[in-house]
Amino acid sequence: MKILLVVGAGSFIGGVLRYLLTLFIQSRATVAFPFGTLGVNLIGCFLMGLVFELIAKGDMPGEWRPFLATGILGGFTTFSAFSLESVSLLQAEQYGQAILYILASVVLGLLATFAGMWLVKLV
Repeated sequence: MKILLVVGAGSFIGGVLRYLLTLFIQSRATVAFPFGTLGVNLIGCFLMGLVFELIAKGDMPGEWRPFLATGILGGFTTFSAFSLESVSLLQAEQYGQAILYILASVVLGLLATFAGMWLVKLV
């Protein structure tokens, strides 16, 4: 139960940070492009890399992983988890699985979004 509260608290923090940072970045954009989301995704990926390497080096207790990686960064952007998993597959030289995972995530994700929108329009 404790771990759920830790992850939940982190998710709350990450979600609020994502919302505020997206608004901040997007309010400065002069063209119609999702700079806010792009910025959050890139920052989240960078931070995910930092967290995992600090834990791997032993510079950060492993107990922080659920709070930081799953909670805060998961609430901030799940794109960072996708990025880390893709990089992990590439580093393990599982190139076929990496390509399949990347393509499936992007293509099927887009198709699922369209399907959800289509379903609502049907009703």
